[in-house]
Amino acid sequence: MEILFRPIVTEKMTRQGEKLNRYGIVVDRRADKLQIKKAVEEFYKVNVKAVNTMNYKGKHKSRFTKAGLLTGRTNHFKKAIITLNEGERIDFYSNI
Repeated sequence: MEILFRPIVTEKMTRQGEKLNRYGIVVDRRADKLQIKKAVEEFYKVNVKAVNTMNYKGKHKSRFTKAGLLTGRTNHFKKAIITLNEGERIDFYSNI
């Protein structure tokens, strides 16, 4: 099971990474905190201090087109906020 999907790169998460040493990652909805901690430590080679998770339900969306009204829903996802030990960093921009 692939646990880590993608990092959350927003202004708010970048600010938290600089000041509080916290990083956001979208993870598998079935993964628990221990699995997320182990996956982050193996993938990024860092020591994780804490893991906080949040489940988001997909929003219902609709739009009007020539063909009529289209309705749908965005995907559900789980977000993990990873707090690292002092002096550790994750650089999401190194692979660009």
